[in-house]
Amino acid sequence: MSKVRAKKGLGQHFLRDKTIARRIAGLLTFEGYQSVLEIGPGMGVLTEFLIERRFPDLRVVEIDFESVEYLKNSYPDLNIIQGDFLTMNIDKEFAGKIAITGNFPYNISSQIIFRAIEHRDKVTELAGMFQREVAERICAGPGSKTYGILSVLTGAFFKTKYQFTVSEKVFSPPPKVKSGVITLRRNETESLNCNEQLFFRVVKASFNQRRKMLRNSVKAAFNLKSEDYPHLHLRPEQLSVEGFISLTNWIEENLVQ
Repeated sequence: MSKVRAKKGLGQHFLRDKTIARRIAGLLTFEGYQSVLEIGPGMGVLTEFLIERRFPDLRVVEIDFESVEYLKNSYPDLNIIQGDFLTMNIDKEFAGKIAITGNFPYNISSQIIFRAIEHRDKVTELAGMFQREVAERICAGPGSKTYGILSVLTGAFFKTKYQFTVSEKVFSPPPKVKSGVITLRRNETESLNCNEQLFFRVVKASFNQRRKMLRNSVKAAFNLKSEDYPHLHLRPEQLSVEGFISLTNWIEENLVQ
């Protein structure tokens, strides 16, 4: 039974069940991309099974020096990048399409998703473990209490699927929360039928006051000539991605210059 550090931002927790790591590695399809990048491999519990799958271009990025030294000694042929994924130059590092995987640190998991969205021209797949609450939020649909900014922005460019829940009991010591494993696969949307920068602003502004009607949050965030959009009586969790695209187009047409 191997003890492998799980970088959860919740103290030291060790994954005791390698079956979970094997399942995560097995979720990668290797369809439509050339490279696989594991974020935060730690002591290599997931890395072992990624290597087993013989991906032609497997790389890991790890910020912790001790973990890097361990990985170098354990997997001498592994392509290890010592550094921070959040500041990594993805376009420079990878010429072609990539998949991202990992047992993601809880404290940067949302930022990892935002980077995947930012680099959606390269990131075609993601399979990894998050805090269950974050995993559910990413995969939530309209009308759900967990539907929010992450749900809309991710759903605009990726097909999301909640794969399975991971019990806190498989870690030692067990954390206070469960984890969830999800997959993202790039959808066919090359660009949104709206001003994408404004779309991001509209989504974030809408959920900043999620308990209020859209009329209130939109009015607070944008200087508009009109309030006659037919769905402003709704709350943000009631709008689909397409609904937010329509709202974005209406706001752009009604902005006071």
